[in-house]
Amino acid sequence: MHGLILAGGEGSRLAADGIAAPKALVRVAGVPQLLRLARRLEDLGCRSLTCMVREGVNLEPIIPDLAQIRIPYVVETCRTPSSLHTLAEGFAVTPEGPVFCTMVDTVMRPSDWTRFYHGVDRRLAAGADAVLAVTPFIDDERPLFAAVDHDTRVIAIGDRPMRPATVTGGAYGFSSRARAVAHAAVAASVDRMRTFLRALVLTGHDVRAIEIEKIIDLDRRRDLELANAWQDSCEKGA
Repeated sequence: MHGLILAGGEGSRLAADGIAAPKALVRVAGVPQLLRLARRLEDLGCRSLTCMVREGVNLEPIIPDLAQIRIPYVVETCRTPSSLHTLAEGFAVTPEGPVFCTMVDTVMRPSDWTRFYHGVDRRLAAGADAVLAVTPFIDDERPLFAAVDHDTRVIAIGDRPMRPATVTGGAYGFSSRARAVAHAAVAASVDRMRTFLRALVLTGHDVRAIEIEKIIDLDRRRDLELANAWQDSCEKGA
C-alpha cells in the first residue's frame, strides 16, 4: 500500500485555543505530528508516502528529519476547501494502487496502528472498497457515527448516534475503486469527507470497519494535552 497523510486544514480551532503551530507541526510526545506519522507509515510498510500540507506551513524545522525517511516520499502543498478535496488531490499524485490514509491530527497507540494497517491490507486484498478506523471513544464536537454489522461491514454512516455507538477515527484504507469514487464526488461538487464516506455506503460499495479502543483527534488544546499524556503513558508501557 501507498501512504497518504492529509494535512490541508487550517487548524483554526487549535489556533483559537492559543496553539500557534499548525496541526502538521504540533508536538505529541515531543515529535511534530507530521513527522511522527511519516515515520509510522514507513515502519508499517508503506511502499511510498505522500504528504499533503496546507500552503504556507513552514516545514523547515522538520526537513532534515523527513530526509531520513527511507521510502520514496513527496510533500505537496495545497489550498483546498475540505479534507475531501485534499484527499482527491492526494490521490492524484499518489502511485496507483491501494492507499493507507490518515488525517494529520489522528493519534493512536503504536500497536493499534499496526493492527489497523494489517487489517486494512487483508480486507482490501479480499475485495473491500474502503476500510475505516472506528472507535467507541467519542470526544469530538462533530462526530461521524458508523453502524457496523457482525461481519465488520459498515451499513450506515451519519451525524446521529447509532447503536452500538462508534465514530470514525480519521484513518482509512482505500482501494483503486474508492479512489475513482472520490474523484467523481469532487467533480460532482461533493464538498465533505463525511458525505463521500456516506455515499460509498449508500451506493453499495464494500466498506469495512476495524474498531480501535481509543483514537484522539487533535482539534482543541485539551485534545493535544490529552494526547501528550496518553502517548507518554503508552510509551512507558502504562
